[in-house]
Amino acid sequence: MKTHPHAPGGRVSNETRGGDLTTVEILWLEKRIENRIRFGRPVTEKVLDRNRRLISFAPGSTFAFVRWTSNDFGTVLSRVDILRAVAPGQRYSTVPWITPGGESLLRLSGWPKVERVLRLIDAVEALGIDPAEAAPDHWHHVHNRLSVNETPRPYTRSRHQAWLHRRRVTS
Repeated sequence: MKTHPHAPGGRVSNETRGGDLTTVEILWLEKRIENRIRFGRPVTEKVLDRNRRLISFAPGSTFAFVRWTSNDFGTVLSRVDILRAVAPGQRYSTVPWITPGGESLLRLSGWPKVERVLRLIDAVEALGIDPAEAAPDHWHHVHNRLSVNETPRPYTRSRHQAWLHRRRVTS
């Protein structure tokens, strides 16, 4: 784990506020590499060229980052990370393509597990809930259960209401 380069409690000018953001490089090279955001609410987006973009998230934002890479012989990597963007001074895990990194809520690789996570994200959306607003504990639970090839408990509206209530009470 690393610590965000800005000191906690330090004054940050408007010019350096961009340094407080978590930035993800989105890359698409046909039939070779696909990095994409599955959910989350970016605060900025910068197009670098027709294949690359930079998307940034505010501290505390939750987002899903999906990576896929192949070569002439087939898929080399399938991975999904669900992360929470860090604030200055918070600890974080480094993740390729993400600067500085993020608090890892879920990290799974291999297409069968990635596909299951994508279906679970779809199930949360089917409830009318933005997955970025789902309880972070749910994504930890999904990570833990899928890591040992078990079925995670479904996210429900009542669990979501309990999370929203807990968040209001502890804020």
